[in-house]
Amino acid sequence: MKILIVSDTHKSHKNLETVLEREGRIDMLVHLGDAEGKEDYIGALVSCPFHVISGNNDFFSDLPREEEFFIGGYHVFITHGHYYYVGMSEERLKAEARGRGADIVMYGHTHRPALTVEDDLVVLNPGSIAYPRQEGRKPSYIIMCTDARGDAGFEIKFV
Repeated sequence: MKILIVSDTHKSHKNLETVLEREGRIDMLVHLGDAEGKEDYIGALVSCPFHVISGNNDFFSDLPREEEFFIGGYHVFITHGHYYYVGMSEERLKAEARGRGADIVMYGHTHRPALTVEDDLVVLNPGSIAYPRQEGRKPSYIIMCTDARGDAGFEIKFV
C-alpha cells in the first residue's frame, strides 16, 4: 500500500499535482490541514480514499479537527498540530497519541518536515508541499508504504 501524506497547501496545488503525477498510483491521500476550502478540489485529484482535517487557516470549515483510522494494522491519529503546540515541541502531541493508543501520529502546521521513529510510536510531519519553512525551503511530502507483511516504511521526499 502506498500513501501520500501532505500538509499546508494553502490554495496552491501546482506542486501537489506534480507529485501526484510523479508518484503514480497511490492507495490513499492524507492531507493534514490548511487546505483553505480547497479540499474538494484536492479530493477530486485522486481516485483513492482521502483523509483531510482542518488546520488553523481553515476558517468556517466543516472538516474534522482530528481523525483516527487504521492503515493495515496501524492505528493512525491525524491532527494539524496547532492545538498541541507543535511549533514548540512534539511532547504534548506524543502524549496525546500514546493516550489514544496510536501507532502513528501525523501532523502539519510547522511547514517543516520531520520523522521520528520510536519503539512505540512513529511521529511524522510532511512539511509543506507549497510553502516550506525549513532550511533550503524545498517543498516536501512523505510517502508511507506497507509491504506484503504489513510493515510500514516512511520517506520524506522533496518536489
